[in-house]
Amino acid sequence: MSLLIVGTVAFDKIETPLGKTDKILGGAGTYIGIAASYFTDRTNILSVIGDDFPDEYHKVLQDHKINTDGIQVVKGGKSFFWEGKYHTDMNSRDTLATELNVLADFDPIVPDNYQNCEFLMLGNLEPNIQRKVLKQLKKRPKLVVLDTMNFWMDIAWDALMETISMIDLLTINDEEARQMSGEYSLVKAARKILTLGPKYLIIKKGEHGALLFDKEENCFFAPALPLEEVFDPTGAGDTFAGGFIGYLTKTKDLSFENMKRAIIYGSALASLTVEKFGTDKIAYLKSKDLNDRIKRFKALVEVDIKQIDKFY
Repeated sequence: MSLLIVGTVAFDKIETPLGKTDKILGGAGTYIGIAASYFTDRTNILSVIGDDFPDEYHKVLQDHKINTDGIQVVKGGKSFFWEGKYHTDMNSRDTLATELNVLADFDPIVPDNYQNCEFLMLGNLEPNIQRKVLKQLKKRPKLVVLDTMNFWMDIAWDALMETISMIDLLTINDEEARQMSGEYSLVKAARKILTLGPKYLIIKKGEHGALLFDKEENCFFAPALPLEEVFDPTGAGDTFAGGFIGYLTKTKDLSFENMKRAIIYGSALASLTVEKFGTDKIAYLKSKDLNDRIKRFKALVEVDIKQIDKFY
């Protein structure tokens, strides 16, 4: 089954308490695509870059059998660039620079060979761009997943609400869920957000794991794996999303039970991403790396609970 990913392919420059980088490969579309590629060889990316994007970064995508026909290359243009510095706790960061460059005028055009995709991942972009991609598809995918952020809630609320009404699954973090719903309790927030259109909601809680909700009031929580060292959290959320939708693309099972498994696979990949800067870890995984990490997650969450018949 084929997967279409819409998101940035870009440059990042990162500083954490453990080191810093020059310009390296980044972007939501990049992380989502690489993560998903471990489950399917029919991954397509829709994005825009400048002609400053080096061949070595093109090769990273090609090595993962990611179709880049939908990546527009603007001659004389510069690729999207983000620079950030993480605080000691790695949970907060300062954005030092955001240069939209060619992304500022991005007009997505879905190539003919991207039509009939069965899964669609709309990465964090302006809501009108996300909706335009969805409307271009001649056949609605089996699952449409959308990621967004509080920035779009602040400046494009109406457009965001219109786009959210058209999707199947929304993924946001806990702060964004509270802002969108006006509720502090994440259970109440989820209930309210699911009235806006989506059938499912994932609330990401960073180092504290992720929650999955559906309209039937089912709920699942997956913890994050405790790690000895986190080098770079950049792209962890996008890697999670890529692993999640990649697993669903492979298994073709959209039941709540299988989405729980997809959450674990996404979490496992995210935990690997943060162990090196940028894509240096996630782009070069072996099957054993992921299988070993899945075993660690199983050991973390599995417990044989015996019921007590009588309490005092």
